[in-house]
Amino acid sequence: MTNRRSFIKKTALATTAASILPLSSFTPGATPYSGPNISLAQWSLNRAFFKGDLDPNNFASIASKSFGIQAIEYVNQFYVKQSNHDKFWMQLKAKADDEGVKSLLIMVDSEGDLGNPKEKQRKTAVENHYKWINAAKLLECHSIRVNAFGNSDMDTLSKTLVEGLGELASYGQKVGINVIVENHGLHTSNAAFMVDIIKKVDNPFLGTLPDFGNWCLNAAWGSTQSNKCTEVYDPHKGLKEFLPYAKGVSAKSYDFDADGNETIIDYKQLLKTVKKSDFKGYIGVEYEGERLSETEGVKATKALIERVWSALD
Repeated sequence: MTNRRSFIKKTALATTAASILPLSSFTPGATPYSGPNISLAQWSLNRAFFKGDLDPNNFASIASKSFGIQAIEYVNQFYVKQSNHDKFWMQLKAKADDEGVKSLLIMVDSEGDLGNPKEKQRKTAVENHYKWINAAKLLECHSIRVNAFGNSDMDTLSKTLVEGLGELASYGQKVGINVIVENHGLHTSNAAFMVDIIKKVDNPFLGTLPDFGNWCLNAAWGSTQSNKCTEVYDPHKGLKEFLPYAKGVSAKSYDFDADGNETIIDYKQLLKTVKKSDFKGYIGVEYEGERLSETEGVKATKALIERVWSALD
């Protein structure tokens, strides 16, 4: 069996250059980019996976056959027991290959605060992410998505996140895997604050995954569902600030009106900003609503992205 270390050593040099190419390099094929390139975030179907109604090991097949989506974003919570098993990740990649599906990234949660003010705990959190970078390499993803959490004043947090994210990005750089930060509530949804940290780290393997919906500054995870958040970072401003560093975009959705438009998020404005930018990567469907079923929500989100995108100048 090929172990993780030898696999990474053999492929790191070949993939490092690809990982720092312009984002258009993530677009399949050699034809000019017309977009949108749509991927499916595994979290969109989280209830079905947690209940056992769907098998996370069949995620590639589900994305392709149920939704006609040929690129996927995994969630680490469904693979915790297999995190260090090289053979498992290679088998999962083979399943994706059989379906003609591209693996893009792994969303990583619950591995510790990368901005922890205590050095020992911060170092442990950084090292906890290594296995997911290794798994992403085996899947031939381009990135892992991380959370930039930490509990301290903003000045201290800035310093500790520069250290934690910087150390993790350095590890990712060695094997050609990006570390990308999502706006996930509290200070992480303050795009200007996070961009300043990225600039200070100054590593091309540290980037962003802007989410259309997670802009709540006074709640963990940042959800703006039901318009209950009382302190929201301007989504359009945040997206514009994150896009120069983006390795992906998460098209969050909660609910839809009779015309198929998102009831809270201004898809037209946000997608117009994406289209006018230099971003050429994938836009990930991430349905998080409750009224529609997960299957219906994914289909509605995909249809909205396609409709709005085609109508933009």
